[in-house]
Amino acid sequence: MQSFAQTNIQLFNQLRADGYSTAEILPLITSYEAAMRLFTGLFRASGKTFIAHLVGTASILGRLRASSSVVAAGLLHAAYSSGDFADGKKGVTESRRDWIRSRVGTEIEEYVSRYAALKWTKDTASVIWREIDNLESTDRDVLLIRLANELEEFLDLGILYSGEERRRQYTDGSAVGGLMVQMAEKLGYPALATEIDKAFAETIRAEIPHALRRNRKDLSFLIAPQSYQRVMDAVAKRFVAAEQPDKTRRNS
Repeated sequence: MQSFAQTNIQLFNQLRADGYSTAEILPLITSYEAAMRLFTGLFRASGKTFIAHLVGTASILGRLRASSSVVAAGLLHAAYSSGDFADGKKGVTESRRDWIRSRVGTEIEEYVSRYAALKWTKDTASVIWREIDNLESTDRDVLLIRLANELEEFLDLGILYSGEERRRQYTDGSAVGGLMVQMAEKLGYPALATEIDKAFAETIRAEIPHALRRNRKDLSFLIAPQSYQRVMDAVAKRFVAAEQPDKTRRNS
């Protein structure tokens, strides 16, 4: 299996080597800067940094010679499901879309929002496979981003370092894996089909010692910097201190 980038520097060097122009790479730098803000402190279930997963997805798309806008969208594909917009909300909202548009433009944001709208389960994968010939070009690109995301989950046997439920969800989903191979071929990306097939086969054959799977989580998770936690503790103490005089006066 070929290697894919896991850092921004590796990604930019890969794209330059693969013939992407400076003008084509610039939107990716902007997308990466937006991802740095949205995914700070976030980790995949395996313990891998979330931003490494995003870079890996973009790298796969780059290897496939997808357009620079599609590659850039790969860097932000999980923005609406997992990104931290500091608004206390979930999913796609107009204010979130405005935030993304203001940084990367309308075209890239459209890919990201359509990615969020693409439901991906065993049942919907079958439906998508049946309807793939009827998809418009943008939705075909969004499906390509989805397939790149799924492949990235398996790089370095990463899915095997996750919790039992997440591992079972993927390793028991051989039928979905077969559909993804066929989808990639149908979209015109036989190299992607080969990589997905290899990744599934290697994951099913491999065994990771239980002791090495330290996280054992099924979902992505956040670890805030310790300095941030100290600030939050200080704010909480001040709030409690400010409340004490009021309670004293009420009780007197």
